Amino acid sequence: MIYYGKQSIDDSDVRAVEEVLRSDFLTQGPAIERFERRVAEYCGARYAVAVTNATSALHIGCLALGLTEGDLLWTSPITFVASANCARYCGADVGFVDIDDQTYNMSVDALEQKLRSTDRVPKVVVPVHLAGQSCDMERIHDLAKRYGFAVMEDASHAVGADYKGGKVGSCRYSDLTVFSFHPVKIITTGEGGMLLTNDAELYEKLRLYRSHGITRDPKLMTHAADGPWYYQQIDLGFNYRMTDIQAALGCSQMERLDEFVARRRYLAARYDELLKDLPLRTPYQSADTDSSWHLYVVRMDRDRIGKSKAQIFDEMRARGVTLNLHYIPVHTQPYYERLGHRAEECPSAMGYYAEAFTLPLYYRLTDDQQDFVVENLKAVLT
Repeated sequence: MIYYGKQSIDDSDVRAVEEVLRSDFLTQGPAIERFERRVAEYCGARYAVAVTNATSALHIGCLALGLTEGDLLWTSPITFVASANCARYCGADVGFVDIDDQTYNMSVDALEQKLRSTDRVPKVVVPVHLAGQSCDMERIHDLAKRYGFAVMEDASHAVGADYKGGKVGSCRYSDLTVFSFHPVKIITTGEGGMLLTNDAELYEKLRLYRSHGITRDPKLMTHAADGPWYYQQIDLGFNYRMTDIQAALGCSQMERLDEFVARRRYLAARYDELLKDLPLRTPYQSADTDSSWHLYVVRMDRDRIGKSKAQIFDEMRARGVTLNLHYIPVHTQPYYERLGHRAEECPSAMGYYAEAFTLPLYYRLTDDQQDFVVENLKAVLT
């Protein structure tokens, strides 16, 4: 079976993890800082905070930005539910901005129109870099300055991607950026996530929220320490700490990040060529971006294909290929419908949902396997 995504682990990764397993620290040790420093330097950001997963990163990112009950967060409907749920964890409300019909990222035109017509400006906007392609962050940044909202990039798909000559994660146009290191992502720590920022105050808040709200920093305590054992809980935080085992794997994977991305870009370009005669729309990439290609999403021409998407999924699986869908529009999930959201809020997202599916794409996918995927897709579609 050829799956839509798969991790790549080699002997150097195993050695890196084994080294930590034989060391004095399995958690809260030096591997964490090494991994954070490595990712921050790669992206060109000042600070990085490693956490258990991207969901926890989004959560404490919202907390650090001051999102609370009565506030509002806007995000894209075409994303994993965590991009919206992070607001609900803080007691805030969620709104959705429809997608661009070419990139499938948040439409900046729709964002601007929504801002102009609302009397309730969001406190935080979470643009999602779907499939590894950056949103138009410069325009979103300009709107943030004009309307006074914070920006947290959900770059869970986009480690290694480029935007306007810099790396996604530099936070040049945002307050925070979030990465995911789930096994199907570009690099993996098993489970894991990270926040990047250039703001020292946000960095300290993130570190605090990651670890129960506890500090040993004398500058943050209410009085002098009682002794060398002393710590204080100065806020309500969480146990969102990554382990050194995970961080060691992440450091090792970072050594191959550019190699991973280069292979994915090659495979994406190859798909573009192999699929050009099929009744499918292949992905569009903006001139300002160079995707890391976490996903390769196509859209079916329903007028030329006499089968439902469910039939295509079933027939491809029977032939040994697992397709996927990224994503069911979040605003149509029962939880969000109970909060008053309706499908018609985001018509472009609904059109995408009716037509889109994800083809296999990962570092170790061979040319022959890719040919197999395309040959079977041709047989199913034509």
